Amino acid sequence: MKIIRQKYEGQLDDLIKELRRLGLRVYSNVNNAIESLSEDDRNFARHVIEKDKEINKFDYDINEQVIMLITKQQPIATDLRMMMAALKISTDFERMGDNAANIAHIRLRVKITDHYVLTRLKTMGKLALLMLEDLNTAVKSEDLTLIKEIIERDKDIDDLYVNIVNTTYLIDNDPFVAGQAHLAARNLERVGDHVRNIAESIYYYFTGEHFDKYDR
Repeated sequence: MKIIRQKYEGQLDDLIKELRRLGLRVYSNVNNAIESLSEDDRNFARHVIEKDKEINKFDYDINEQVIMLITKQQPIATDLRMMMAALKISTDFERMGDNAANIAHIRLRVKITDHYVLTRLKTMGKLALLMLEDLNTAVKSEDLTLIKEIIERDKDIDDLYVNIVNTTYLIDNDPFVAGQAHLAARNLERVGDHVRNIAESIYYYFTGEHFDKYDR
């Protein structure tokens, strides 16, 4: 029985490690997607798009791991909660990967050169990535206060999104470029939403309570 339990715990550890690996790849690809917007070489954007396949594979494998653990181990209480959170987190990471690929596709269509717009797009992305970095710190220390703060910080990204969409300068710009800038902003806003979702899933894992229900 002890050997079986050790094997089971090892499988849970492997699941968490796979989630971390997925998170690192998504972090890198989102960062590269942001940088691609102002890159002269379109191959940089193509590399981001190609990397999304790896992210999709990670998500698939994690889902398979969770299904296997649930069906074979029949986990209860905290372990089951962790697995449910892992499924949601993996899905949000995969969708962040899609957002990164979408941004790279935008770069293949246009190069955004306007400093005002580009600065705000990059700021949106950096804020989302900083949320993800801080979330990693919060998980290691099980800091619920920091997790709540990270969830609330998504509003800063939403505000920048509204600023980009509503700015009159874009109206005077080339309509196609303006539309692509709006689309890039929308994808970055969604990246922030997914980081917030991940933080809420972790909050649920730690507390057994849904953040939406108890804290908003």
